[in-house]
Formats: sequence, C-alpha cells, structure tokens
Amino acid sequence: MTAAIYYHPEAYTTSGPKLMGRNAAGESFLCGFLAYSQATEFWAQVQKPEHAQVFAQAVKGAGRSEPVKAVDKNSLAALAQPGVVYYPGPGIGEHAWHRAAFGHGAWSLCGITHTICSHGAMDALAELLTAPVQPWDAVICTSTAGKDNVTRLLQAKADYLVQRLGAQRLVLPQLPVIPLGINTADFVFTQDQRATARAALGADANTHVVLFVGRLSFHAKAHPLAMYQALEKAASKLPAGEKLMLVEFGLHANDHIARAYADAAQLACPNVQVHTLDGRKDGNRETAWASADVFCSLSDNIQETFGIVPIEAMAAGLPVVVADWDGYKDTVRDGVDGFRIPTLMPGAGLGNDLALRHALEIDNYDMYCGHTCSLVAVDVAATAQAFSRLFASPELRRQMGEAGRQRARQVYDWAAIIPQYEALWAQLAEIRKAQAPALKPQPHPWPARMDPFHAFASYPTHSLTPQTLLGLVDADAQTAFARVGAYRQLAMVNFAKVVLPTEAEVQAVFDAAASGPKAAAELIQAISAERQAFVFRALVWLGKLGVLKVGA
Repeated sequence: MTAAIYYHPEAYTTSGPKLMGRNAAGESFLCGFLAYSQATEFWAQVQKPEHAQVFAQAVKGAGRSEPVKAVDKNSLAALAQPGVVYYPGPGIGEHAWHRAAFGHGAWSLCGITHTICSHGAMDALAELLTAPVQPWDAVICTSTAGKDNVTRLLQAKADYLVQRLGAQRLVLPQLPVIPLGINTADFVFTQDQRATARAALGADANTHVVLFVGRLSFHAKAHPLAMYQALEKAASKLPAGEKLMLVEFGLHANDHIARAYADAAQLACPNVQVHTLDGRKDGNRETAWASADVFCSLSDNIQETFGIVPIEAMAAGLPVVVADWDGYKDTVRDGVDGFRIPTLMPGAGLGNDLALRHALEIDNYDMYCGHTCSLVAVDVAATAQAFSRLFASPELRRQMGEAGRQRARQVYDWAAIIPQYEALWAQLAEIRKAQAPALKPQPHPWPARMDPFHAFASYPTHSLTPQTLLGLVDADAQTAFARVGAYRQLAMVNFAKVVLPTEAEVQAVFDAAASGPKAAAELIQAISAERQAFVFRALVWLGKLGVLKVGA
C-alpha cells in the first residue's frame, strides 16, 4: 500500500538557502520512494496548485509513468482514496484536526521525527495526546534513542493530563522505528576517482585522510574540539614519514563560525593538516568522499535524532569513528563497522534551567542546543585510540569498511526501507478498517473551530428554521431577481461568492415565493437534494439584500 505525500517543495530539496538535515532526508526519501514504491498511482497533498505541478514533474523525472493525483485544501475528502497521508515531520496533530470534519476514521496520518528539541517539534509531539490522533495513525521514529525521547515527552504530558483532568483513557498513534535511508549507489567511487581526489588535496600514499561531513556548526551538530584533540594525539603516534589530514566537508553558517573552527583547529591539532571543502561547490563532494580513509562524526547535539552521514560513509566503504550517541547507537556496530566512542552528560534533574531559558526565549533555539551540547563530553582518549588502530592497520580499515558497506546496502538502502514504509501504511489501513467503525460521531469534532452559527447562536434575534416564514419584498419575482442581479455586481456583495447561490437557484426560490409567503423549507423544494442545505442558509443572504422578508 502507498500513501499520499504531503508535498511542499522546500521540504524535499537541498537547493534552498538554508540547508538542514530534514531537507537532505526529504530529498533522499522522495527519490527512494519514487524509485521503489509499489504504487499504481501517486498522490500528493499540496497547499498550492504549482506544488502539484512540481510533484508531477518529480514523478515523471524519476521515470514513473503512473497517474499523478493531487489534493488541496478544497478537496481534502479525496484523501480517503489513498487512505494514508505521509507528512515529513512529527506534527500530525494539526492534520488530525483537519481530518475531523470528514470523520476521524476517514484516512490515516503518518509523520516522522527529525529535530525533536525545538519548541515547534516538542509542542507538536505533546499535542498528539490532545488532538484527535488515532491508533491508525503513526509517527515514525528514526532511531531507538529518538523513540525514547518521544515516549518520555508523551509520558510527561500524560502524567499532566491525569493529574489535571483525571484522564483515564489516552489514545496514542503507533510509534514504529524505521531508519532513514540512502541511495547507496551514490557513494561508490572508483580507484581513479580516489587517486584524483587525493591528488587534489595533496594527500600522498603516506597521508591518512579523515573525513567529517555535515553542517560545520559547533553548537548544533558536532562540537569539533574532541575530534581535533584526538587527531592530534593520534598524529603524535604515527610512524616517521606518515602524515594526518582532516577534511571537513560542509558549510559554516557565517564568518564568525568559520573563524571559530580555524582557531580551534590551530590550537588543538597544529600537527594535522586541515582542509575545509565548501559543500555548495560542484566537485567538492567527490573530492571529500573519494579521498578519505576514515570517517569521523562525534555528534553531541540533541537536535539530531538519527544522523544519516555515518551510513553514507559506510556505503562509501569507510570505517567510521562516531560518538555513542542518538541514532548512531542503532546504525554503527561497535568493533564491526567502526568504533562508537563513549559519551557522558549530566543526569536528569540538572537541566531544568536550560529548558526554562529556552521556554522563556532567554535562549533561542541555537543557544539552547549550544548550551546543552557544551555539557556533553566525548571520550578523547578512546577516540585517539580508535584512530591509531585504524591508521596502523590497512586490513582493519578494509574489514570494517567492507562490513559497513554491506550493512548500508542490506539495511539502509531505500530499496530496503521503502517496503517498511509501505508495510506500515498497510498496517495502519487494517487497524483503521477494524477499529474506526466503533468511533461515535461527535457533535463538535473540532471544538476550537466550531460552526459559527452554533458558536455565536446567542448573537441574533432569531435563527433560521425550516418553519421560518419568508416572503418577497417586491411585488413580483422578476423585480426581485433583477435587484439581486444588480446587487451581485457590487464588490461588497460578490466578494463572498463562495457562499452565494447560483442565479438558477435564486430564481427557483423566487418562483416558490411568488404566490405568497411560505415556510423556508418550502422555498427550496425545487433545489437538488445535495444543494438544499447550501441554498437554505442562503435565504438569509437574500434577506440581507432586502429581497426576502420574515413574516407575512
């Protein structure tokens, strides 16, 4: 089974002005989905018509010839046809409210975790307990550690609801763990490419090249100081004639951060040659990946849940040295694909001040991440030892690199991941089919967005009922119809065309009223059944124009 993709181009491209991990993950997902989906037709939920066109172009560009269908805000009910909608974020609560108007069992919602420590992400996750999210919905957790965070947040919110409201029944979506994927073929490089890349960097056969790939952000990605220190220690133990080079492939957000990196490298690893390759420039990607002997990422931030780059390194056949942190715990087998380096952070109860500073906006999101990661330590000695073992043994590098390559292909290629998505979507459909019929309809499924004629029922003198007696103000229907036609030309009238009846419907009402005042229900008898409610309420509009009056 497939799903409609909630498609906004920004979420599925890395060509935007601000490249984030979710953009890379979204772009990669869409490529993988279009390559391996078993869909017989492709659906997109869009905000703008032009987004549907971009989606259709992406489908065609991927070599798929299946029909492409789009749903916008005016046609949400059509989402019942694909039966599942996939959103590239965790905030399915908002969309559960949107679904409420069509029935909570009309279709399933499926989100995914990326960053889960921002205000928006945390609020979206907490809302899962109060929005009409159902057991046939899901939020995919990309790692075991990420799921633990989501579970802790939901438990804290549940405890609050129990204490505050005495809640006894809490409904949760499914929280499966499905990793992000990659196209492993994108990380295969020939010996000629390797030779060219190393020559471009000035790395000879006696140079060990260590690669870091990712945003060059010390506060929100991976603080580089531990890596620099460990590389310096490892460099001091190299045999005579051997050298060490670090390649940092990514992007500094600004000159201040670039200078901070340069200053730290000069202080902490003066005997390591450091190259920074701009991630935006053509050719640098191949130079970075093809030149490397070892990959390193000592992630220490809380904004990341998975961390896809080590998998890319494994696909490239590189042994990896990574922090024992977040999703890396799932992806990298310590001693098999590389080494996971121990990490340390304060225990629970020692960070409430950081949470409050963030909540009160004393600290913005970046500073919250930065203050938190400043209190996470990566074992420098263990990192240096891992480097030394790899530098000393070409065979160990080969074994670990090959093990990682096989793992990436078998476990993390989109060819293996997309079937897991589609199996989940099929499971959600089965749960919905079995459980949704038991749901009792609610008179106000979205309390914060009620029918205004119910919410403000105390405002008017009278409410229109089927028994309300209405008659023409004018002497005949022809005069009344002409007046309505004239009023329709006014900007202050026709701006509301969405709620206005057709000319034919107005004529039918006037024909019914021509013989004298009648109950409102009688005035719409000639209207088709599917339009009667619409025209019934529009009788008030005709009263607003002064062509119908209440009473005899």
